[in-house]
Amino acid sequence: MRQLTIAFHVRELRAADLPGCGWSGSASHLRNVAWQLERSEVEYLAACPPSDVPLAKGGIDYAVTPGAGTLFQLAVHPAVQSCGIGGLLVATAEQRIRARGLSAAELAVEEDNPRAHALYERLGYVAYGRKPDAWDEDGVRYETMCTLMRKPLS
Repeated sequence: MRQLTIAFHVRELRAADLPGCGWSGSASHLRNVAWQLERSEVEYLAACPPSDVPLAKGGIDYAVTPGAGTLFQLAVHPAVQSCGIGGLLVATAEQRIRARGLSAAELAVEEDNPRAHALYERLGYVAYGRKPDAWDEDGVRYETMCTLMRKPLS
């Protein structure tokens, strides 16, 4: 068996990237991402191979919790999940949070997503609570329970 290695880089997500990000969610999700890109308290990142086409994305909201950056809307293209790209994206987000002088990263992970929960635990996140979450997805109400996780950043 031969192994193929592809270098990924992380950059700012741009509005022009959104038409190619349909793999990450519905049209209403992408409208929300477009809105997030306009918010001054949010950084939105994209992990890309040499083609510079985003294959992972996620935001950092600096307005949710004082002293922390809150990761949200993290997604990796299904074809490249479990290849380390999500970990690269999270590590880059943590660097951005540290660069702002903040001491922690937080996130909420849906309780019915054990793969994501396991990834965040491997990356050093610790559960500290639960909260319900809900949103409308193209006219359908979606409700879920999330585990709240936090990681101190040195």
